[in-house]
Amino acid sequence: MKFKTFIKQNVHKGTVTCLGWSGNDEIYSVCDQHQVYKWAIKNHEPVEVAKLPEDFFPTDLHWFVARQLGISSGSDSLLITSSDGRFVILNKNVRVERNITAHTGVITTGRWSPDGAGLLTAGEDGLLKVWSRSGLLRSTVVQNDEAIRSARWSPNSSSVAFCYAGFIAIKPLAANSKLMKWRAHEGLVLTICWSNNTHNIGSGGEDCRYKIWEPNGTLIYCSPADDYSITSIDFCPKGQLLAVGSFNTIKLCNFMGWPHSYEKLPSTFIGSLFSLSWSFDGTQVVAGSSSGCVLFGNIVEQELTSQNLRAKTMSRKTIQLQDIVTRTTDLIDFPERIINWNLGFGHLVVATTSQVHVYNEKYINTPLAVVDGRNDVRIIILGKKYFLIVDNISIWIYTYTGRLHLNPKYSGMQVQLIHLNSKSISLGLQYIGVRNYSDKTMIHMFDLMPGASRQSEATSIQHKLNLTEICVCRAGNQNDQYVVFIDEHRDLFCATIKRIQNQDDEIYKIGTQVQACMWGSESNILVGLHDASYSIWYCAGEACSDPTQIALTTVTYDTSEFGKNITLDNFEKSIITFKSSGAIYSVQVDMYCDAVHRLLADGMWMQALNVCRKAKNKTLWVTLAAISLKNDQLEIAEEAYCASLQVDKVEYLQHIKELPASSPEQLAEKCVMMGRLTEAETILTNNKKYAEAVELLLRLHNYDRALEIAEQHQTGLELVLSERKRYIEALGGNEFSPKFLRLNNQ
Repeated sequence: MKFKTFIKQNVHKGTVTCLGWSGNDEIYSVCDQHQVYKWAIKNHEPVEVAKLPEDFFPTDLHWFVARQLGISSGSDSLLITSSDGRFVILNKNVRVERNITAHTGVITTGRWSPDGAGLLTAGEDGLLKVWSRSGLLRSTVVQNDEAIRSARWSPNSSSVAFCYAGFIAIKPLAANSKLMKWRAHEGLVLTICWSNNTHNIGSGGEDCRYKIWEPNGTLIYCSPADDYSITSIDFCPKGQLLAVGSFNTIKLCNFMGWPHSYEKLPSTFIGSLFSLSWSFDGTQVVAGSSSGCVLFGNIVEQELTSQNLRAKTMSRKTIQLQDIVTRTTDLIDFPERIINWNLGFGHLVVATTSQVHVYNEKYINTPLAVVDGRNDVRIIILGKKYFLIVDNISIWIYTYTGRLHLNPKYSGMQVQLIHLNSKSISLGLQYIGVRNYSDKTMIHMFDLMPGASRQSEATSIQHKLNLTEICVCRAGNQNDQYVVFIDEHRDLFCATIKRIQNQDDEIYKIGTQVQACMWGSESNILVGLHDASYSIWYCAGEACSDPTQIALTTVTYDTSEFGKNITLDNFEKSIITFKSSGAIYSVQVDMYCDAVHRLLADGMWMQALNVCRKAKNKTLWVTLAAISLKNDQLEIAEEAYCASLQVDKVEYLQHIKELPASSPEQLAEKCVMMGRLTEAETILTNNKKYAEAVELLLRLHNYDRALEIAEQHQTGLELVLSERKRYIEALGGNEFSPKFLRLNNQ
């Protein structure tokens, strides 16, 4: 992957101090000669649209584009700052609407907030101020002793990051909040950026290095020393790439920091690159230089691999598809520029500026379908039956024949679309999950079964902490669908989708310190990435309610041989793919576990049992036991528990088999064994088995709930009081519950 660059010279006569995008095909640039130029991407030809005053020397430029920010109300505005402490706000026609004196001295940064509610300015006077959209001063956030070189908004507009001297600092906008700072570079920190997707911070300095940081100041990546200072840095809006500019040099890097390409520009008279900026669709970059040149870059040779297929972008409108097995190559040309694409499940889906093209791997010469009217496509996710696209209008689920299958909607979705990324939305086999942006503790689950009402009837999962990533399983059958999610403490949780009803006991913790996770494409096997290792959960769904079974079906491997800055790339069939510093590492899950999952998904129980008998693997036996118990295969479950030496479960399973088949008592006991305590109680109470429900709750030491049922239905009250008394005596204490004290006195 690299930039295909084009350099335009002899347009600006001075340094190109700032430039920015007003759309995916329009760029505005300003130089020391006071002209404002508009560039068209198609022909790279500039048009002078305005002339600034002679005493106005621009230092920064930023467009507020309401449509690209997901804001329905408000017009586009252009913010330009100057070296004399002023900033101006211009309308779409580049007419000055506001001219405000903000600082004493040079304004180094002027930026609209991501939510469009205001703007910030930072200057060499050490002040950082927040203004309203109309140019009214809201607050002076920072008063620093040294000059502020650069500043950026946080993705949620709740704080600002800025750099001065060799430090980076973050200041929340909340009242009485403390400033957090850390030493970032040996020399001056010249530029910073803040990713809207990964929330990481990038910085470049005079020590000729660029670095990637977590918002708490933890260093993720430090580059080797370059020949010259890093003058510009910016994250791609999609969050997967990073562009770095230096003297006569531009780099394309992964979001973790390691470089994809390092390009020395052909001309020695270009100079240092300033004002590096990505387009809104994340496929193009533009930069201005100290010699007046404007550099345009397009991403080419981006490569994706799926089974025997390998696809690569050869130009802005061309993709090469290669079959590794048959060694055949096809070149696909598109009438418009490619802005997004994805490969998987035997299909290639390509989004251009106004259409979506769907190809089958067997008939690559002609598209299966062409969907019109889908522009600004930011996300494409492929599934086994459907594919998902997200644009600035809505979320769309299509079949591979081009038919619209589902258009899910939830409250506040239109405003939150711009904030969706691959970690906050997930397409599974039977469900789609979307994390709410305004309330990051909530996940909306939509059923993919046909039906017009399903697009607005979402089931919600409520967690206690903010969620950073969600993942819906991509295999299994309709009754075995699970969702896993990672919260801000990096804990991994699992829930059965059909059972989630905002109940805490239906969400189970299965892992800690997990950075990323992914379900297998053909089986319900889960892989999770840690700091220096990765784990494979061979039965994350069925065994999630039992910590013992989770421990027995989880295998952890060391990743020290992979290097640092590892990312989880793909989990297709039984092959897991990792990427580290540009290298690709492939590992295979246990072939017997993968085979057992596929056999059980097809209902081939005896064949799966024979595989376990042949392999004699404890992890395999526990996996078979958990799945067979959930599907009422008690004989197979008993043998699997015996083979895995879980004597307690064997004895309990024999007790369950002695109960009448399919009776409420047997169903309740099975739920208890699988950890579904609330469901067990519900089964008994719904069948008017109140005495049995009281006995069950007493065994679980849930005395308050047992007393509530006993009083409500006038059954087993004396048993509850006697068992409570024995419990208190065993503890060697006195009764402390007001309810039981009242009944004892009566």
